[in-house]
Formats: sequence, C-alpha cells, structure tokens
Amino acid sequence: MYQTFSRTKVKLQLVLFSLCMLLALVGCSSAGKPQANQSASSNSTHPEEVVLAAPRDLAPGPQDAYYTSTILYVWEPLITASEDGQPAPKLAKSWKMSEDGKEWTFQLLENVKFHDGEKLNADAVIANFNRYKQVSPKSSPFYTLDIKSSYPGLKDVVKIDEMSFKLVFENPQPTLLYSMVNFSSPIYSPKNFNEKGDFSGLPQGTGPFKLIEHQKDQYALLEAFDGYYGEKAASKKIRVRVIPDPDTRLAALKSGEIMGVMDLGAIPPTLAKELLKDPQFEISATKSTISHYIHPNGKKAPFDNPKMRQALSLIIDRQQLVKELYLGYPTATVNILNNTSPFYKEIKAEYRVDVAKKLAAEVLGNQRKAVDLIVPTYGLDRYPYKAQAELFQSVLKEMQLDVTIRILDAAAFKEAQSKGDYDLALATQGLPNGDPYTIFTNYLSSSGSSNKSYSLGYKNDRVDQLLNQVKTTLSMDERKNIYNELQTIAASDLPTIPLFNDASLIAYNKKITGYKATIYGTTLPQLKWAQ
Repeated sequence: MYQTFSRTKVKLQLVLFSLCMLLALVGCSSAGKPQANQSASSNSTHPEEVVLAAPRDLAPGPQDAYYTSTILYVWEPLITASEDGQPAPKLAKSWKMSEDGKEWTFQLLENVKFHDGEKLNADAVIANFNRYKQVSPKSSPFYTLDIKSSYPGLKDVVKIDEMSFKLVFENPQPTLLYSMVNFSSPIYSPKNFNEKGDFSGLPQGTGPFKLIEHQKDQYALLEAFDGYYGEKAASKKIRVRVIPDPDTRLAALKSGEIMGVMDLGAIPPTLAKELLKDPQFEISATKSTISHYIHPNGKKAPFDNPKMRQALSLIIDRQQLVKELYLGYPTATVNILNNTSPFYKEIKAEYRVDVAKKLAAEVLGNQRKAVDLIVPTYGLDRYPYKAQAELFQSVLKEMQLDVTIRILDAAAFKEAQSKGDYDLALATQGLPNGDPYTIFTNYLSSSGSSNKSYSLGYKNDRVDQLLNQVKTTLSMDERKNIYNELQTIAASDLPTIPLFNDASLIAYNKKITGYKATIYGTTLPQLKWAQ
C-alpha cells in the first residue's frame, strides 16, 4: 500500500512539473512577442470603431434633401460659417461680387474628390444647382432645401472654366454668401442622383467621412475617407446609434456601451449635471443655432389680439426658465433671430406680471379662457418640454387662461398647426443660414411659409414693405438697418413668442479626446481614443 501511494505521488509530481514547464513556455512565448500582446490589449481597450448616440436618425435616407445631417461630415457645402457666424470658404475657395451685386463668381478648391472617385469641378456644381431647382422645396428634419429662399431671383448658373462658375440674379444679392452657408449649398457627386433628384445609393459627398452602412432609426456607420483633401479624420470608423430616450442614452454612456452623445438635445442639462458627478465624463457646451418659441394661433381668439401675445411674453420669467430647467446653458431672448447670426440685435426680454395681468384683463374682461397647448413628442426626447409645459400651465392661470396640455407625435403636431387646431405650441427653429432674410420672410411676411403653416395669422404692411425693399438694397449698412427694424417690430408684435437661444450641449467619456461641441454639431473628425 505504501509502494502504491509512493508511485501515485511520483506520478502527481511529474504531472505538476510538466504543467509548470508548459506554463513557463507559454510565458516565454508571450515575453518573446510583447508587441503583439500589447496590440491585442490595445485593440480590446480601444476598438477600431467608436460608438456614439443621437436622439434621432442623422441619416434619414435617399428621399431626404441631404440624406445625412451636416454634423456627420459626409457632405460639404460651397460656403460654411466661421465661429462668429461669418461666411467662410469650403468647397468654394474664393468669390467676387459684380459692382451691381447681380453676379457672383466662385473659384472652386482644387484636387477634391467625391467618395465615389468623381472630381469636384464646375460641371459637378452646376449639376447640384440643377438638382436644387428640380426638387425645391425639398423637406428634411434638418432644413428645407429651397432654392427660391436661398437664391431669390436666380436666373442662371454659368460655367466659366473647369474650376469656376457664376451665379446670375435678377436683383442685387450682397448678402448671398450668408444665405449659402451650409444647408443651402450642399454638394454631392453628380452621379449620386436619380431622375427625381433623390439619392441613388448612399450619399457620395466630399467630407472626411463616408457613410458605408445605414439602418433606418438604428444606426449610421461612418468610415474615414482616405481620399479626403484636407486633414484626415482621426478615427477609422464611427457608429452613431439612434437612442431616442434621454435616460437610455445616459445609461448607455455610463455603462460604456457608447462613448459620447451628439445632436440637438443630446443630453438634457439635468442629466448632464448628474453625469458630471462621475470624473470619467466631460461636458462640452457652446452657442447653438436653435431657438425655442411658443407659437400662438394668431387666427383665433385670444391670441389674434396683440395684447394677449404681449401679455404671454411678459408673464414668462425667461431667466428663471433657463436657470431651473436648462441649468443656465441657453440664453433668454425676445428676439425672433438667433444670436449666432451676425445680424443679431440685442433686445432685452421683460418680465412684468402686473402688466401681463392688466393686458389679459383688457382682452378677456372677467372671463376665464380655456386654451390648448400642444407639445411635440420629439421635443420630449430632447428637452424637458413636459416640465416646461406644466410651468406655463401654472403661470398662465394668473392671466385667466386655463391650459390643457396635448402631447402629439410629429405628424399630428404638424397637422394641428396647419389646421389651426391649437392655441399655443412649443416649438424650435434652427437658423437656416447666415442671412436673416429667410427667417424674417418665413415668419413675418404675410405670405411667409411658417406664418401660414403654423397658423400665426400675422400681417404687418410695414414688414412686407421692408422685406420687398431689402431685395433691391445693395448697401450692407442699409440692409442691416432694415434687419434691425424687423427685429424690433417682431419683438413688439410677437407673431411668435421667442423664449431662449439654445446651447449646443454634448457629453462624452474621457476615454475619447478631441470631441467638442460646435455651434452646429461637434468636432467629429478630430475625435479619437485618448492615449
């Protein structure tokens, strides 16, 4: 029995010795290839693909005016905007206006290729202008592409040579560059359109990223474009997931499922405050082109009366609203024009409860009035609109208004506004381009598209006169004076009630770097894994 135990013990020792030798060999093999192991470790920590999330699909598809938002950096415009809102070169490197302001000549950037290999040249640009004419107006959740608004009175687009072209207008267009900024001058490969002006296949732009895969309302997969003429994107691939619910986006960020968020309402300020309690996360904020309003139905009582619109504006404490619900990131305003516009005029917003009550009583007498406040569901995904609506519901009681809140999906919300089936509506508006003529025309002109589609019912002969006058005004100083007067009139008449200019607010994990908020979008091409 002793001998059996001894033989078993010897066998066990041999097995253990062999196992130790095997582990030692594996260790030596690993030690002999440190670079391979470090690379594998790096790949597991920093995968090739960076995952972000947005509240909505930033690539709505081939029937959209742009296919993707400009914030994905897939396509580029002829003219972009500098940080101070001034027109800046992009695909057009230089330009010149004729003395009478009716002709603009543009020189294109050399050595630019589209994602499909086609070259950027005057023919490609003319093909895009032909598409603008063909599809205008073409809707998008970003901005409507409308050549009549962006290029009023455009008569012709003329090729001068391979890399230059000319735009010819009926009237002087001294502020043309402002109206061409970003969404008004998108350029795609001329082989990228079908006979209807819709995209045939994925969008073929000139940007630092190309869209290589897209699942509607799920994700957009971007890949760095090796043939980009400028500084190459720092990340090889970026996946932008669609996560509509803000709490779900926050949970995904905390769990490491995503590295950052982007787009409008990417992270509500209250959630941003919570996130900053964790040192592994960071917030970036700057001014935004988005403004928030309450649209009144100006076609029926009580808001067809200017006194009621003034009362509504005066009873809202915008500073408190911004502080309590948005943690001070946005800027309170009573100006219809967003503060990123170079033509923005500072107009102080007043908070006068006593005056508001008096004005309301002059209209309503001793009667109370039931009003219907509609709220879009997409607003709830991005902003604290429920709390905001309830705040207004409470405040408006003081001016004899009993508010019922209705939450509507996007289609029902749009229909209610167009049919006038509402009294008040929470809404946002982006600055379409650098020239405020578009905003003023849409909202203030008696025939303006937003004026009609939102049932604002606004008409002011002086406004119509000024909008007609500005069409033929060549002097920039005179145009600025006209724009200043229009801002003053709008702040007095209040066809819509401005609340605040939003802030561009994003959040990200410190495992990535180079990711900051911009006036519209983020520094996506600079995003990369931190060392």
